[in-house]
Amino acid sequence: MELTRDEEASLKGEKGETLQLAYRILVATGEATNAEKLIPISWSHLSGVNYNTIGDAGEEFLSQLSRTARIKVKTTLNPMGYDIDSVSKFNLDENFIEKQQSIRNSYEQMDVTMSFSCIPYEIYDLPEKNTQVSFAESNAAIYANSIAHLKTNKESAFSALASALTGKSPYSDLRKDQDSPNITIGMKVENPNELTYGMLGFFAGKVANNSVTLSGIKELDKRSCKSLCAGMGTSGTCAKFVLGDGDEHSEKIDFDEQEMQKIHDELNTTDKGDLITLGSPQLGLEEISDLTLMLQNKSFKKRCMIFCPRVVQQQAKKLGYMDNLEKAGCEIYSDCCTCLTPLIDKKDVDSVTTNSIKGAYYLKNSNGVDVNLKSLLEIVRDDTT
Repeated sequence: MELTRDEEASLKGEKGETLQLAYRILVATGEATNAEKLIPISWSHLSGVNYNTIGDAGEEFLSQLSRTARIKVKTTLNPMGYDIDSVSKFNLDENFIEKQQSIRNSYEQMDVTMSFSCIPYEIYDLPEKNTQVSFAESNAAIYANSIAHLKTNKESAFSALASALTGKSPYSDLRKDQDSPNITIGMKVENPNELTYGMLGFFAGKVANNSVTLSGIKELDKRSCKSLCAGMGTSGTCAKFVLGDGDEHSEKIDFDEQEMQKIHDELNTTDKGDLITLGSPQLGLEEISDLTLMLQNKSFKKRCMIFCPRVVQQQAKKLGYMDNLEKAGCEIYSDCCTCLTPLIDKKDVDSVTTNSIKGAYYLKNSNGVDVNLKSLLEIVRDDTT
């Protein structure tokens, strides 16, 4: 891989151990993905924030790195494991709390923006089209490539962090202007909702490579779009979709009722949930507003946990949405999300109702609880009075 003199010097350690490590990661990633060079990026979004995800080794690595490392470009963070304002309400392990706080402190010391959100594309202004970014959160990477018309590979926690420290990323895969995707998936399910689109994304992630064309879709609302991106990012390596009829030479595959039912059967393991979770990806202000309207003069019959970015929670509070949601029986949490949070533990909860395919996958496979999949409309219809 071709490097500039400055990049070569950093790789040799002439500018310190921190940059040497970062460039080693980028060069190894670039060589593995056949990149011919490194290119500048303007924004990095990091995963590897939740202690449940990175464990002791990750916490110790970040603690040591933060002594000397400082970011060079705008850098935002994925959710962590809990909402610091409500952590006392839960019987969390003290070691988890301590290690999660250490991870938070390390990123803060590196001058990373403490966003703790998996939807950076909703809470920050987007750069110009074709801007190169480095997003490790899978749904955000897919949204960036497909909807925001930015360019990012589906980054790892390490490669996105290395990009934050250097302002560079390997020029490979989806960063290049590529030909049309070689697979076109036709949406054949009538009257799809956000759950349908989540299952379409999960299906596409399984059968497609880097990118895919989706046909038969007229328009996507915000909830369905996020569900599609999250489902796709959960099941495979696909990191971009294009809406249209596809190239005439592309392989055509149908997503019909039968394929949808297969995915539903794979992830839905129970007919009802002990509690409801909404927010995987986290809910944005538009979704909070929609939910508030849906819950007018209604209240949940069971516990309902809502996850959203802190900035969204603050905006919604000013608009009066939070008071209305809390009156309807909702608990609102920031800085964390449904996936991999210790707030939902199989010792306390047997089953969860959610409208999120991504949430269902991780609740089932990581948290070890049964999952009841419903659309938001069905949840409000069936689980409120």
